[in-house]
Amino acid sequence: MELLLETVALYSLKLAYETEGHSPILRDDPLMGGCDREVFGLLVRRGDLAGIQAEIGRCLDLALGAVGGLDTVLGRELKRLTENLHAVPTVTQLETSLIALKGYLKNIQ
Repeated sequence: MELLLETVALYSLKLAYETEGHSPILRDDPLMGGCDREVFGLLVRRGDLAGIQAEIGRCLDLALGAVGGLDTVLGRELKRLTENLHAVPTVTQLETSLIALKGYLKNIQ
């Protein structure tokens, strides 16, 4: 689960900050901030659904801005997937929403 959370965060930040011709954003990049596997692991072990949603939501908000916001088709779909993530009632049920987000973010890179 932690790796999946970190991957969604990484794809979000790549979309928001990575530019062609510059060094790619990697997992150990300072931009990852609190969105690394260890932080997510702690949140998962605690069962802190709100904390996980807040951390990943911060990254998804950046990705939403990068695709042009809610006025674009990409933005509306990203918002829908984000809302699905926030509607999940337990940490153990996050995986399906995270897989959908990961696939979507990877495809729109």
